[in-house]
Amino acid sequence: SIMRKRQTTDSPHSSSDLSEGKEKLRLKQEVGLISGVSLIAGTMIGSGIFMSPEWVLHQMGSPASSLLIWAACGLLAMLGALSYAELGTIIKESGGEYIYILRIFGSFPAFLFAYTSVILVRPAGLAAVCLSFAEYAVAPFYPGCSSPQVVVKCTAAACILVLTIINCLNVRLATSVMNIFTAAKLLALLVIVVGGLVLLAKGQTQSFQNAFQNTTAGIGTVGVAFYQGLWSYDGWNNLNYVTEELKKPEVTLPRAVMIAIPLVTCLYLLVNVSYFAAMAPSELLTSGAVAVTWGDKVLGSWAWLISLSVALSTFGSSNGTFFSGGRLCYIAAREGHMPDILSMAHVRCLTPSPALLFTSAMSLIMIISGNFTSIVNFFSFIAWLFYGMTISGLLYLKIKKPELPRSYKVPIFIPIIVLIAAVYLVLAPIIDQPQIEILYIVLFIFSGIVLYFPLVRFKCHPRFLQRVTLHLQLFLEVAPTIRDAN
Repeated sequence: SIMRKRQTTDSPHSSSDLSEGKEKLRLKQEVGLISGVSLIAGTMIGSGIFMSPEWVLHQMGSPASSLLIWAACGLLAMLGALSYAELGTIIKESGGEYIYILRIFGSFPAFLFAYTSVILVRPAGLAAVCLSFAEYAVAPFYPGCSSPQVVVKCTAAACILVLTIINCLNVRLATSVMNIFTAAKLLALLVIVVGGLVLLAKGQTQSFQNAFQNTTAGIGTVGVAFYQGLWSYDGWNNLNYVTEELKKPEVTLPRAVMIAIPLVTCLYLLVNVSYFAAMAPSELLTSGAVAVTWGDKVLGSWAWLISLSVALSTFGSSNGTFFSGGRLCYIAAREGHMPDILSMAHVRCLTPSPALLFTSAMSLIMIISGNFTSIVNFFSFIAWLFYGMTISGLLYLKIKKPELPRSYKVPIFIPIIVLIAAVYLVLAPIIDQPQIEILYIVLFIFSGIVLYFPLVRFKCHPRFLQRVTLHLQLFLEVAPTIRDAN
């Protein structure tokens, strides 16, 4: 059966010698409902809501159509997350899209996803968010001029190193950081929402008169606007990457989704209304950083609070991205698609520290190498390509294997809608405005074929790698783990 999991026994690969006896080593189930909501909401609310409104408006042309895009992005994220919640109750393993593609479609497409995500997408996304954090964190020290790139990059690198230490030490510490920073960023968004409501109460409604005027509605234009909006909603699927670490995943996963995503969607809509209350559309389009401009107009001498809030928000978001990205690397290694050392966990801290260190190293390389504008722009293209594949897998299971046990079921029309949206988001920008960068991304994805057949399919591993793995295992104090399939 395609759904049959690898059998885990008390072999040297699934247990480790600890103390005087043999103990099975596994990650702890320490993520409850509050931490689950924080992981979703905390990763979603990053720098996007403070920056993207300008670009959504630029594509759509009018305030009302921009708000419709933000609402539609929230609805799409909600439908996608509900579909993933059912997958998470059928396949109760960590790894998100990777593990679902592996169990449904097999090894080759799962390897291509893991290869693309672990080497490029996750580290690039983490590096981009940390650079946003660094820009806002150092800006107060360079008033009236742009911050030196060396300082920004060093600050971003320091952010990644701090996140590495936090996540390697303790899962509970990492989730506590997520909870604290999620509360801080929700408070910051509430300040913007309340400020906007006060402005509306005072009669500042000019932006909402003839609100649909100048709307543009081309197929490609709407697709690009969705990309900009969905960048702010990215993270809606993060809880599926840590399913094995959830307390009662069959209950926690759907509940966390149903709380976090509507909460974030409502806040995003109200924040956008606040921006339009404070600024005319023309002002918003010329603003380099929408939230900072809003702070200057509304808060006056307290405008520095917004810069601080954005820095806190991006730090919290990068923590969530790092937390889930490390798990993807760990799960892919456990399934034989990455080096064995990355599938191990620290014998005392019980965290996947080698995978976290690898993710950290890749992100640091990307920070040093330069600018990620093109990677960020095409992040959604890669993401929705694999989201579409994952959702089609759910439809396959619903139609062909309805007998599989599942504690939560989503109506079949919901994954159908998400699949149609995914196909649109992948094809619309290519058809409307084809760009050579998309070809480069596709070529990078399929370059994984060169590695897959010798290393994974035929297992041609040089002998010295076993020695390297052993030395690293002793140095990092890590041991192989077993799967906890709940």
